[in-house]
Parts: sequence; structure tokens; C-alpha cells
Amino acid sequence: MTFQIAIVLYPGMTVLDAIGPYEVIRNLPDSELRFVSNEVGPIVSDSGVLVLGATHTFAETPAPDLVLVPGSEASTTEAMANGELIEWLRAVHPKTQWTTSVCSGALILAAADILRGHPATTHWAAQPALAAFGAESRPHERVVRSGKIVTAAGVSAGIDLGLWLVGEIAGEEFAQLTQLGIEYDPHPPYDTGHPDKAPADLLRKAKLDMAKRAATPRVPLDVATTMWRLTLNRIRDRAAAKR
Repeated sequence: MTFQIAIVLYPGMTVLDAIGPYEVIRNLPDSELRFVSNEVGPIVSDSGVLVLGATHTFAETPAPDLVLVPGSEASTTEAMANGELIEWLRAVHPKTQWTTSVCSGALILAAADILRGHPATTHWAAQPALAAFGAESRPHERVVRSGKIVTAAGVSAGIDLGLWLVGEIAGEEFAQLTQLGIEYDPHPPYDTGHPDKAPADLLRKAKLDMAKRAATPRVPLDVATTMWRLTLNRIRDRAAAKR
């Protein structure tokens, strides 16, 4: 049976969040990979320049085995308020073998009420938001597993997530072959990739830069819409359980 992989795309997403793990998992044996979105077609990333293509709609992908949700700097809240995406995640999650995220994609899973009661990680700047959705923040872990839910920290952590998944799905040797094939042997010239390692002044500048890039007038509306939909879904779930 074919193992179906669905990587979510939405306007303003961060490309490496999706393409990092894609490059690792695309050669899984007996697998079919889809880029899924509300509509088939081009999806403009957060740079406003680089474009990815959605190959299938959410409706065309009702039962993926693996779901991966990338994050974004400025558009995460818009994705959290994307009703079709959130309802699709709620519908497919019970049937997946793995439900995963990279960076602030964890907040999109949280908006679908998937992370409630689970440990999870996300980009360091988004960690405080996890608690608002009932998740347990793990800010010092790069990849966090809770059952079939697996979340990765910021951006580049998606490659680590991809390798971990390959090891779980196809075995350690296949994962090692994959790592060797893409020559994933990082030796960064600097060692400031986590707030624990960055000087205080550099961290302050990074927070200011990210706040500027993430600024969007839709944030208040989108957060309100997300919380309203989440509350409504919980009410509906409780009513359905009593029938």
C-alpha cells in the first residue's frame, strides 16, 4: 500500500520549513508526496518572490498517512484562521500515522486543537503561544514526539524532523543513507542558533527584526477568529460525545 505524505502550503509560509523535510522524505519507499492547499496552483512564500506549487487540494486528500505543517513569520495567524485548513487537520489527524509540524506550524496544529495536553516545540519566538492552546512548551528540544504527533523547532529543525521520520518509517539504515546522500553534516561558522547560545544584545536585535517582519494588521482579527473557531469546535465535540 502506498504511504501518502501531505505537506501543507499556504500563502506567506516559510519555504525551508517545507522543503527541508521534503528533501529528506521524498525518497521514502512506496510513497506518494503531495503539496496540499485550499486550491491547486502557485503559493507565494514569505519572501514574496519564491513560489511553490500545490499539487492537490485538501478535499482531494482525505486520508494522508503523514501530514507536515510548515510555519511562517507573518502569516501563521492567517493560516490558523483558515477554516478549511483547520477543519481538514481536525478531520485527517485521527487517521494519520504521523501528524507533524515545523517552526510555528505547531501553532496551526494547536489551532486545530491537536496539541492540547501534549508536549511540543516550535520556533523559540513562538514558544509562549503554545501554552495558550493547552500544549506543554519544550523550548530546549529540537524535535519533540508525543505519540504520533511530532513537532520540530525553528526552520532548519525540519531537516532533523525529516531524518527522524525516515528512521521511524523506513529504518535506521535507510535514514543514514538518506543523510549521507544529501551530505547533511552541518558545521556552521557561528554558534548562535538558539537563544541559549546567543549574546543578550544579539538576541534583542533578533527579536526586534522578527517583530518587524512579522507585523501584519490582520493579526488581531485572525487570533480572535482562531480562538472563536477553536471554542466552537470543542462545544460541538462535547455535544457529539453525549449523543
